[in-house]
Amino acid sequence: MSDTKQTQTPEENSNLVKTCRHNADETESTLNKLEKKFGWMHNFVPCFEVNGGNITVLTEPVQFYETLKTMMRKARSRIVLASLYLGTGELEQDLVDSIREACQHSEKSGNKDFEVRILLDYTRGSRGQDENSRTMLLPVLKEFTNIVHIHLYHAPDLRGFVKYILPERWNEIIGLTHMKVYLVDDSVIISGANLSDSYFTNRQDRYVLFNKCPELADYFTQLVQTVSLFSLHLQQDNTLTLTSGWEIHPFEDSDNGTRFKAAAREKVKNLNKCFANSYQQRNSLGRHSSNPESGEVTQETTNKNMREGNCADTLVFPLLQMGSFGVTDDEDVTRILLRTTDREDEVLLASGYFNLTDQYMHTILHEALAKFKIVLAAPEANGFYGARGLSGAIPSAYIYIAYLFHQQVHRFEQNRRIFLYEYFKDNWTFHVKGLWYYLPSDTLPVMTLVGSPNFGYRSVYRDLECQVAIVTQNKALRQQLREEHVRLFQSSSAVTPATFREVDRHVPIWVKFVTSIIKNFF
Repeated sequence: MSDTKQTQTPEENSNLVKTCRHNADETESTLNKLEKKFGWMHNFVPCFEVNGGNITVLTEPVQFYETLKTMMRKARSRIVLASLYLGTGELEQDLVDSIREACQHSEKSGNKDFEVRILLDYTRGSRGQDENSRTMLLPVLKEFTNIVHIHLYHAPDLRGFVKYILPERWNEIIGLTHMKVYLVDDSVIISGANLSDSYFTNRQDRYVLFNKCPELADYFTQLVQTVSLFSLHLQQDNTLTLTSGWEIHPFEDSDNGTRFKAAAREKVKNLNKCFANSYQQRNSLGRHSSNPESGEVTQETTNKNMREGNCADTLVFPLLQMGSFGVTDDEDVTRILLRTTDREDEVLLASGYFNLTDQYMHTILHEALAKFKIVLAAPEANGFYGARGLSGAIPSAYIYIAYLFHQQVHRFEQNRRIFLYEYFKDNWTFHVKGLWYYLPSDTLPVMTLVGSPNFGYRSVYRDLECQVAIVTQNKALRQQLREEHVRLFQSSSAVTPATFREVDRHVPIWVKFVTSIIKNFF
């Protein structure tokens, strides 16, 4: 076989270097423009520079499922999963089998460094006496004890009398881990979707795949390891113990969780500080790959970057929110982002469970200048629609919350700037959250937020949340983001005052009363 395609003449090599340097300079210029608009995020959180060509926006639940399953079967160094829970059906069993297959391969190949780490929520992961997330994972835990590590986060505020009286399912209102991180080797999917059959079939969410992004993958691996440290460790006999290296129980200590929260906060803050310092050190040597000693881009490195497409054109900022610990990076960044919008900007915002905090509502109504289009779930697309008992009233509560916000929009004469839409697709539910940011006279978004937060009370004050801000000049990625939001809005219709007068929008008086009291629990 000829190897001529691997050799280059000096002239060709020189042209390649010039091309890469030109592209790097052009990328540097456009990123500088975006940094003027969004660069203040560096003051709050770590930053990762990646090639937008390595980012794929997944659009359908089945695509998310098949991609994740394929990734895990091919895993060679690590599988790291963080989710609210794992379902108990056939699709979920296939995921567990994919993990088992990767573990078997690591044993046969003698790969002693391979590791599986899974983080779930204690309350949701333990729901159901006969079948639950724990029982689904126990067989693979027993088979590969030295490889598989499973942890369940227990909210420190679920304790004492409250823990005793709250029944299964309702105990989740106190707090839980809501993070959704699905990582294999050096690739990671950031999503709002859980690991359950409806999220693989007919529950619409968002899913962004970062391919071959080792530094970003390392960050999320350490994030899950950090939360796992102060979570409970699942044993082979289905019992739970404190994780080795952690001595403070989440709900059995005598100080009402004060020490636990302070220690957990310190661990998370130290993680972010470590990665933020690493970014600053890299950035001081130049944006692109450089000679560590000279700080200059070398010809060899430039050639390699050009061949592999590694010239960075996208910034990724991880945003964490752990309100009960005092970690408020996501809230801080989101409020500044909304407050500093300009008059000609456009923000498209989505929330599967629309329940804005008072601060977010005030910012959008009175401080932001941009045009807002907000899409939320129609009652039939709410995940609780048709549920039995008190849960069946939850869609009515969200109708009432949307109604109150819509009234505020008209009361303050913002109805020419702020618009509501409802998503409805027959036999589908809506679990999408995040935003898309457009600059003036631009047909493609330059920034997006994607992950687990819903912009509501639970996200800000009760749960552990994680999302990323993606700032990009990569045209192909921006096109994907536009197609994503257009597809969602194609299944949405505008909300008007007449919407709330429809028969099926009637909200019982008792629901209105209860919603006003407990809306900070959902």
